[in-house]
Amino acid sequence: MARPSGPDYWAHVDLNRYPQMVTEAPGPESKKMHARCTKYFKGLSGQVKLFPVAFESGHGCILRDVDGNAYIDFSSGIYVTTLGHCHPKVTEAVQQAAGQLMNAHDFTTPIKTRLVEKLAEILPGDLNGFQFYDSGTTAVEAGQRVLRAATKQHEMISCFYDYHGKTYGGVSLGHIRSTVYGPARMPGAHMVPRPDVYRPIWKKPDGTIDTDQYIAFYEEYLDKGTCGQVAGFVLEPIQGWGGSVMPPDDFFPKLRALCDKHKLLLMIDEVLTSMARTGKYLCMEHWNVVPDIVTIGKGFGNGFPVTCVAVREPYKESFESISASSSYGGNPMACAAALASIEAIEAEQLNERSAWLGEVANKRMQRMLTEHKIVGDVRAKGCLMGIELVKDKATKEPFDKAGALVYQKAFAKGLAWIPAGHILRMSPPVVMEEDVLLKGLEIIDEAIGETARELGYA
Repeated sequence: MARPSGPDYWAHVDLNRYPQMVTEAPGPESKKMHARCTKYFKGLSGQVKLFPVAFESGHGCILRDVDGNAYIDFSSGIYVTTLGHCHPKVTEAVQQAAGQLMNAHDFTTPIKTRLVEKLAEILPGDLNGFQFYDSGTTAVEAGQRVLRAATKQHEMISCFYDYHGKTYGGVSLGHIRSTVYGPARMPGAHMVPRPDVYRPIWKKPDGTIDTDQYIAFYEEYLDKGTCGQVAGFVLEPIQGWGGSVMPPDDFFPKLRALCDKHKLLLMIDEVLTSMARTGKYLCMEHWNVVPDIVTIGKGFGNGFPVTCVAVREPYKESFESISASSSYGGNPMACAAALASIEAIEAEQLNERSAWLGEVANKRMQRMLTEHKIVGDVRAKGCLMGIELVKDKATKEPFDKAGALVYQKAFAKGLAWIPAGHILRMSPPVVMEEDVLLKGLEIIDEAIGETARELGYA
């Protein structure tokens, strides 16, 4: 794929200056501020606990902490600032909206009208019914209600290691566990294994993954494992929290066919994967599959909390029966951020750029796979990437200790990014320059080498 010829997104990042570590990180000011904040603020993510730095500002793909250290951003605020920090088009749009009208419940506004028209234009197929929300979890819950209302059925099937949020409905369809909701998932929530190319359950005689066996199991499970009241399947196109786990290319077309055969709906959670993250507006476009219901978020507003549930034409009236409106969904500032983000993706060829950066990253990570004993697998689709660390390439035993060490070592060298146990997750802004991407991967490469030597796997 040729390098996209978009505009100069940001001033060139001088890699002689960045990353710029003026103190050992986390530095003294970060430690002080973190102690002040966590005296009151509880329930932090694992990545913050592993590296408690306090960030102060960001521009493009560079983050600064309160000690003056400057990091290359390989997280995008956990898949959120897809267009980089403080993208001028998004910042200007939010500022303008904030000075004009901040909230009007779910009344029609000019900016909301323009946004729904733009979504109907860019999304595939007949995805043209919309509601807006303020978090991915809320959107997933609303999507589940639409799924039930459209089918008059209540059971749902999701996959092992999926992630769909932290409310009861989301937790019930995901791998995450919480004692808050008691010892059981919500009634009607089922989970089945999902094709993982690196760790397949069912294989062909040549050792490659056998997607047909997964589909055959789903068909058997529909008959034997449910109460016969299944509304549909709910899946991530690529598992984010599970470790950037990507399906074989034939999986979703075959799952779509299974759903059509049994008159089930297909709900796809694209909160993490939508809006140029993988090189398309929807990740499902890679496989030419149109979901019946799709949730969109994170990069949708490039940092502003705005999400969307989109449904196909035959099901959009189901919104009328689920009490779909929300206090903050679709407020003018949120709509302005989302519309500006889409317009930036279009004007700056960011889908194409994301896809190209993914190819660049994959080539560089293939070297890591060859050169390091503890690297078991690498993968990238657009600016959604993963590196899987193992104790042995033959047994594929996960290496969680190595994952934590690599994360901390790379962060200390000036790379802000995401851990997931033994899987290293990367989601750099899609506006990143090629040499900055390669610099970040070089830092990871160095951290893997140091960790391997420290743990006796060099």
